[in-house]
Amino acid sequence: MTGRLRLVVGYTATKAGKDAVAFASRFAAASGADVHLVQILPAEGRSVITPPNAAYDRYLEGQAREWLAEAASAVPDTVEHAEHVRYAESFGEGLLETAEELSATHIVVGAADGGRRGRHRLGTTTNELLHVSDIPVILVPKGARKAPADAGLPRLTVAIGTRPGADALIDEAATLAAATGASVRLLSLVTVDLPASVDTGVIRIAGAAHADQVLQTAQAALSADSASEVVVARGESIEDAVSHLEWEPGEIVLVGSSRLAQPKRLFLGSTAAKMLHELPVPMMVVPRTRKEEGQK
Repeated sequence: MTGRLRLVVGYTATKAGKDAVAFASRFAAASGADVHLVQILPAEGRSVITPPNAAYDRYLEGQAREWLAEAASAVPDTVEHAEHVRYAESFGEGLLETAEELSATHIVVGAADGGRRGRHRLGTTTNELLHVSDIPVILVPKGARKAPADAGLPRLTVAIGTRPGADALIDEAATLAAATGASVRLLSLVTVDLPASVDTGVIRIAGAAHADQVLQTAQAALSADSASEVVVARGESIEDAVSHLEWEPGEIVLVGSSRLAQPKRLFLGSTAAKMLHELPVPMMVVPRTRKEEGQK
């Protein structure tokens, strides 16, 4: 990844929308990114039952622009930002099209309704994004808007398991660490990725070996100024291991998409989905391979 970071925030006039804007504002303030607040309205021809109504459509667009203006008022003056109203068949489709139009580097979305405060809940839009996006998607937990405005981005936790894809994750972490000055914590998941039938002694040895390998790989990619450490996840399950980790205000977790993903596309794997159940911080899902500049 090169050049200035650009965040497309999927906005709705809800608490989840405010969570997404609040996180994006902190992320942008720490990294120098631009923020683009995007409201998606239903495309024309969306209903075969109700005929189009030009007056109502104008009212809806005007309301959307009012909501965006209100959201933009919460973005710090130091962060460059813009508001956009777009039309699409679905919210996810509209966000992806806008992200491509603006050459965005990340998409930010809030949690679906019904989740616990400080936790994630995937909705229809998020699931759609996590199946087809070719750029990282950041999932923001419920209540993120209540975090300290000056929390910044102090640390990146990069969750690395036994499957391929670590290079893309570390590359993303290196870019963000250079942009924000954040430290990097590498989380080795090998001990909870191994089958339950494996001997505990073997698990300990594998965990230590994987941690050393992860650290060596990361140190080769990270700049000398980026502080880094490795922790090994330990627990009866992914959820148990994550629940015992310490988290800093403003921290985010980076995970790779599943090996089932199509090239240059996302697909949330079972490990990441289990982590979401216990994560109190935003999660960034990174494609296993990058889309090259100019490539469709």
